[in-house]
Amino acid sequence: MSLEKLAATIASRKGADPETSWTAKLLSKGPEKCAEKFGEEAVEAIIEAVKGDRARLTAEAADVLYHLLVMLAARDVSLEDVLAELERREGTSGIAEKAGR
Repeated sequence: MSLEKLAATIASRKGADPETSWTAKLLSKGPEKCAEKFGEEAVEAIIEAVKGDRARLTAEAADVLYHLLVMLAARDVSLEDVLAELERREGTSGIAEKAGR
């Protein structure tokens, strides 16, 4: 599954019945709860990265990507917006980009 397909699936769940869709349930709780859940998943990924468990890190990284897209959708930020920002930064040194903020 591509990130674009996952983002489209998440977008299609906006307004769906929270009793039948985990994504709809998360989105119905609001952007703050979506952000909290993303943070929890990010911490779990960090823990697995430190432990060095490749399989668990892979699973947690998938959770992080999913919850990042849910959090973005909760604030009406599309994956295309994020990809456009990454493209805008392409070819710019990370040090120079950070200094420009």
